[in-house]
Amino acid sequence: MNVIDPRIHQVLDGELASETLPAELRRAVAAVAAAADLLAAPRPGPAASLETRVMAEIRRPAPSLARRLMRWLVTPHAIIFRVRPAWSLAFAVVVAVLTLITMGEDGPVLGEHEGIAQFVGRFPEAQSVHAVGTFNDWRSGSIELEDHDHDGVWRATVVLPAGTYEYMFVVDGERWVPDHLAERLVADDFGRENSVVIVRAVRR
Repeated sequence: MNVIDPRIHQVLDGELASETLPAELRRAVAAVAAAADLLAAPRPGPAASLETRVMAEIRRPAPSLARRLMRWLVTPHAIIFRVRPAWSLAFAVVVAVLTLITMGEDGPVLGEHEGIAQFVGRFPEAQSVHAVGTFNDWRSGSIELEDHDHDGVWRATVVLPAGTYEYMFVVDGERWVPDHLAERLVADDFGRENSVVIVRAVRR
């Protein structure tokens, strides 16, 4: 650590004339005085206050439309899609209509020995209706009827190989009911009646 000669302090305090000092001390006094003057000198230009900076920002002219558009394009934005129930319903209706139009024009693709079987039953209080028979080994759940109009009339249209089949309706997964509108009914081995549907191959 360098110790400043006390005579330098005396010269800076005006207690001693700098001419009485040796040449090297006079140079040290001059350097200290120059540094003090530099620190005491005000900075160039007035210091802007907070109010001045705010007012300058307010008075700044608004950017042009092209500059605002460019700034918007280069700035990341979060995009949120909100799906309203009405739009969802409209979209579903459009899809359903297009599907029906397509089916109406082309119809199901049938093989040479295949035909169409239609199952219709009236069950106003039912929650679910399935068709079971010899065409699906009497397995419930494979052919589900639907009540689109909520009028109690359940329908299903399926493609089956040409032939004669026995069948019944399974209502709400428990009640087995024959189709009394079928072409005919036959007795089964359990003392019940099964409905009969004849599927004819579609001629081309």
